[in-house]
Amino acid sequence: MATLVSPSSSRRAAAARRPATAHAHARRRWLGWGLAGGGLALVPWTFALAARLPSTAQVSNWSAAWVGLDVVLAAGLLGTGALVLRRDARYGLTAAATGALLVMDAWFDVLTSAPGSERAVAAALAAGVELPLAALCGILAARALSMEKSPV
Repeated sequence: MATLVSPSSSRRAAAARRPATAHAHARRRWLGWGLAGGGLALVPWTFALAARLPSTAQVSNWSAAWVGLDVVLAAGLLGTGALVLRRDARYGLTAAATGALLVMDAWFDVLTSAPGSERAVAAALAAGVELPLAALCGILAARALSMEKSPV
């Protein structure tokens, strides 16, 4: 028995298969140039910061910043794991964000630790836990992206 397809659902299906319009290409091009311009603007800013910032600083709310970062990391790992278990393709989004945060956490853990045994522990945790987890998150994000077929 044949299935009836409404005209509106046929149009939606055809629109989904249709290549992106010129307007969408122009918007994507402007977005790409804008993001690249933002990245280029950060280059001189980074040099200015490197020249002006002190090598040490007294920081208020230090523990709150680190605890907050670890809470966000826990949420990212839990959320990614839950989405993977549910076979929800959005796991790629949380995996990408969590992987980036894990790299940042490893970077700051090592650079802000005191020389000696504290830095050795931070480096060991970065190399043995945070960076491998970040790599796994990157693989998951890439896998989710390769499964996605729609253009940006």
